Amino acid sequence: MAYRFTARVVAAEVDPDNDVIQAGVAEQENGEGFFLLFMSNIGESSPRSVSLGLDSHCLVTQDQGTAYGCIREVVLSDGLLTVTLDPASRDDLGLEDAEIQAELGAPDEDIKRMREVLAQVLAFGREEARPRRVDL
Repeated sequence: MAYRFTARVVAAEVDPDNDVIQAGVAEQENGEGFFLLFMSNIGESSPRSVSLGLDSHCLVTQDQGTAYGCIREVVLSDGLLTVTLDPASRDDLGLEDAEIQAELGAPDEDIKRMREVLAQVLAFGREEARPRRVDL
């Protein structure tokens, strides 16, 4: 079973000053409701990040649940973003389902930018922690 919601807001940011890149989808602009925030660093991981297993993408949910390297597949087709997670990450993320579907109800230009940045986030870090499938 999948958790499904309508994302009225999509956003993306590349912030080289803070060495972070992020893309997100949210039910509401004010932060209320469900959201997914996909994050990674820019450039190479530090030795400390590698030793702690933090050298991959990060996913944050509405209750500040956080997991690294947890995304197995991401597909964006016909305005529906489907994210499949490693089932072992559900507890860390505070989720019941390992699949999330976000119906994107945001402007096309915002979706295009989110798509570009999300691809960069998911390409970050060690190969074995990257999603098996990314179709954006």
